[in-house]
Amino acid sequence: MVKIVGVRFRNAGKVYYFDPKNYKMRPGDHVIVETARGIEYGTVTGKVQDMPEEKVVQPLKPVLRVANAEDNAKAARNREREREAMAICKEKIRKHNLEMKLIDAEYTFDNNKVLFYFTADGRIDFRELVKDLAAVFRTRIELRQIGVRDETKILGGVGICGRPLCCSTFLSEFAPVSIRMAKDQNLSLNPTKISGVCGRLMCCLKNEEETYEYLNSKLPAVGDTVTTASGLQGEVSSVNVLRQRVKVLVDVDDEKELQEYDVNELKFKPRKKKEKGAGRNDRNEKGEKSEKGGKKNKDRSKDRPKEKDHDRKKDRAKEQREEQTQPEEELELELLEALELEEGLSGLEDN
Repeated sequence: MVKIVGVRFRNAGKVYYFDPKNYKMRPGDHVIVETARGIEYGTVTGKVQDMPEEKVVQPLKPVLRVANAEDNAKAARNREREREAMAICKEKIRKHNLEMKLIDAEYTFDNNKVLFYFTADGRIDFRELVKDLAAVFRTRIELRQIGVRDETKILGGVGICGRPLCCSTFLSEFAPVSIRMAKDQNLSLNPTKISGVCGRLMCCLKNEEETYEYLNSKLPAVGDTVTTASGLQGEVSSVNVLRQRVKVLVDVDDEKELQEYDVNELKFKPRKKKEKGAGRNDRNEKGEKSEKGGKKNKDRSKDRPKEKDHDRKKDRAKEQREEQTQPEEELELELLEALELEEGLSGLEDN
């Protein structure tokens, strides 16, 4: 077993694991560690815990020390210097007339590097900007382009629920969110209703997806035919996923009537679960069938009279002569088309 401790460097950032050595530390304590960016000042996220050696990604870097008063004061000074760096960088961006939005600035603990985070619609040529910033700060400069979700995570804000944004409070990584999740939860597909502050689909759609998938599997689909406990048959008009209630359009005395039932009072065919790779299995089955068909064709070919060998040789010789007599202009044209196709594909990959 190996002892590890989780350390986070930014608010709601990713957790990295280090060897705690013999230091005593509690959640919320500050520590000094060595990372790929240099010496960093981080916050302990949990208690020291034992982990099987095969689950630990080696090499596991050690905690250099628990932060003291001097380290805390240096980290506070770095925060002040970051605000000054933001103002200087914004001025330089305006001077170079660059279409980029500066989001945040960050000093490494040892002041060996300054990182600037920005957003832009496309690629930005900021080589001259980096030269100016390096002349001002006299240290290494790194400009990092981020997306709108990372921008919102850094800046923070309040969601439509009235609470602070999930990404800026506790989400360490972004999970993939799809429009299908909104459909499964019977939400309005109006973009303004299901989009977050960043303009992308809300991350919280992922939180209840498993619950809705389970509840939906116990309900009939809209338009399905169901049978009630009294023997009436009708068509499903709508469903209430959370209450597990179903509205059914049934025939009563030659009239259509909308009645609501609990799902346990109805008989219907359960929904088929969507299994990953189902399409591949179907294709494999078709492939097996086609192979079987090929075998049958081979068997049938045995019954056909065999062609004479000299006839086959004549056909092959004829094909070879036609290939050799192909005009050089056509060959050049084919080569040009092939080159144009390769250039087009490489352009798509670059984009």
